[in-house]
Amino acid sequence: MAKSNKYDYQLTQDNSTWSVKIVRRVTAKKSMVSKSQDGFASEAEAKEWGEKQLILFLEKLSKRNKNNSEKRK
Repeated sequence: MAKSNKYDYQLTQDNSTWSVKIVRRVTAKKSMVSKSQDGFASEAEAKEWGEKQLILFLEKLSKRNKNNSEKRK
């Protein structure tokens, strides 16, 4: 069975520009875009932005979840 991450990023190319989407896997067939950015000149720039933003996004989500769990206690 293949393992997939709940959060990941996708690169797409439109003519000469690249765009990045941070996606969340909702179900096996459905995914939702959590954050996006377009207008990158190269694939490398887009990939770098996607990796950085994914890390920041997950850190922010983790902090928010931790704060909410502390409030519930």
